[in-house]
Amino acid sequence: MLTYLARRVMIAIPTLILISIFVFALQKMLPGDPVLALAGDDRDPETLARLRELYHLNDPIWMQYLQWVKNALQGDLGRSIRTGLPVSDMIAQKLPVTIQLAVMSMIFAAAIGIPAGIISAVKKGTITDYAANVIALSGLSIPNFWLGIMLILLVSVKWRLLPASGYVPLSEDPVQSIRTMLMPAFVLGTALAASLMRHTRSAMLGVLRQDYVRTARAKGLAERRVIMHHAFRNALTPVVTLMALLFGELIAGAVLTEQIFTIPGFGKMVVDAVFNRDYAVVQAVVLVTALGFILMNLLADLAYVALNPRLRTG
Repeated sequence: MLTYLARRVMIAIPTLILISIFVFALQKMLPGDPVLALAGDDRDPETLARLRELYHLNDPIWMQYLQWVKNALQGDLGRSIRTGLPVSDMIAQKLPVTIQLAVMSMIFAAAIGIPAGIISAVKKGTITDYAANVIALSGLSIPNFWLGIMLILLVSVKWRLLPASGYVPLSEDPVQSIRTMLMPAFVLGTALAASLMRHTRSAMLGVLRQDYVRTARAKGLAERRVIMHHAFRNALTPVVTLMALLFGELIAGAVLTEQIFTIPGFGKMVVDAVFNRDYAVVQAVVLVTALGFILMNLLADLAYVALNPRLRTG
């Protein structure tokens, strides 16, 4: 297991380096000058020169990149050009909000998608199977922004059950924090539930055809025990792997939902940074997001090995 983990880490390191180079280069190719945006109406040449010197924008690109990497390895991700705040502090403030949203979304996705996939596989070829597939396709087809707006109109405006927008930190008021996150988490969770349902169904169909399942049934075991203990336990491996990857996507892809529900999370921060040409924030956000994806891929690989004992000997 340790050898496998070390091998995966060695693969992840050059991947992260390539991503950092790619992101840094793309930022420099964007049109416009962040110093002009920062200076506003004051376009005094001395002010512009001082700002460029302050943010090392006069240095060659390769020197700017090496300086950025050096500082990042020391935990210094730079300062926001717009606010002057340390980017690491901004990320530490915004990232937990998006993580909370991602965790709640995964709970919704697992609670809906996994049982639906099991039932669809067991009831293959029946009306239940067709209905589950239609619901799954609907979850994949309905845009998140449309579903979010419809939920706001119905649940918040018409029924007045949940707040339409905003965010309350979990440490201040856990109940109100969960209430503000329920609708956006459901919006994100439905799309993920559709993917989980399809993968769970496919995995279960493959397992249900195996000899050991037929043997378990021939021994007279209860159908529920055959399905949950023998079939689902072995079909769980690709499902857990997919959940780890989907969680990484949630961290990076909750931008639109956070905008609709006015959640001050990771996605909203990067959108504001792109519009303001805040290079330090954009670079740090993409770097942290890439690191999150790599970690989730690593966890997915480890979960695959942990759930499949046959791979441990390999």
